Amino acid sequence: MKFNPPQTLAGIAAILDCDFEGDANFPVLGMNEIHVVQPGDIVFVDHPKYYDKALESPATIILINKKVDCPKGKALLISEDPFRDFNVLTKHFKPFEPARAVIAESATIGKHTIIQPNVFIGNHVTIGEDCVIHPNVTIYDHTVIGNNVTIHAGSVLGADAFYYKNRPEGFDKLKSGGNVVIQDHVDIGGLCTIDRGVSASTIIGEGSKLDNQVHVGHDSIIGKRCLIASQVGIAGCVLIEDQVTIWGQVGITSGVTIGEKAIISAQSGVSKSLPGHKSYFGTPADDFRKKYKEIASIRLIPDIIEKLDKLHE
Repeated sequence: MKFNPPQTLAGIAAILDCDFEGDANFPVLGMNEIHVVQPGDIVFVDHPKYYDKALESPATIILINKKVDCPKGKALLISEDPFRDFNVLTKHFKPFEPARAVIAESATIGKHTIIQPNVFIGNHVTIGEDCVIHPNVTIYDHTVIGNNVTIHAGSVLGADAFYYKNRPEGFDKLKSGGNVVIQDHVDIGGLCTIDRGVSASTIIGEGSKLDNQVHVGHDSIIGKRCLIASQVGIAGCVLIEDQVTIWGQVGITSGVTIGEKAIISAQSGVSKSLPGHKSYFGTPADDFRKKYKEIASIRLIPDIIEKLDKLHE
């Protein structure tokens, strides 16, 4: 999320009512999660285990719960509760805007696009030309949809990220200030759910096709010309490169990368990054041929046990 206009370190500290370390006029251009930060961004960290990762990241402003040595060229915002204050900034710079119409006046819809009955289109949504949005689709604020996109009935674009901090009094939600971006020539099946980013964009790349009941978590990026079958669940912060094929009921854990032109067979469970140009199967998903050799070997175990028993008779 970028700030418009850019802010200063002292200005952000005043919003949060916290101390800071660095030049009061140090430029603050935006805020983002650790995996997408850029110079000028704020990143938050609230556990010593991750201090170094945050301090050494491209982010130049670190929202942290302890005063530490400030790296050269960076600044600190020292907060009792960085998670809480990251939410304060999201609420300040991208506050919730209630809907005042079924199709918001601030929405932009391109030529020859067809909007079927009972579609909800939120504030500041952009939809390109020659799209078809089928009944009962819900498109949350700030979603961007390209040209020649088809979205089938009941799909939801832009719901909040599933991101919580476990506190003694209950789960504390991290507010979502990002959006969803659907590029040109994408097809989205019925009852799909695509969550918006926490601070950046969840992206479906050009020419990709999603079957019915596919879930895409926050800040995940799906490349160009990917094919994703029914009931696939993709967690947050996943990178799926171009021309990947994922068959039905595959589950993918957060933060992994699926390489270009990989193929993942149905009902596989992906728990680590997988290189491209290979086929995968099983839970945990592994090379297709290797996995089937393992299964063949397991089938031999009863015969091996029987032979061993006979040797000991």
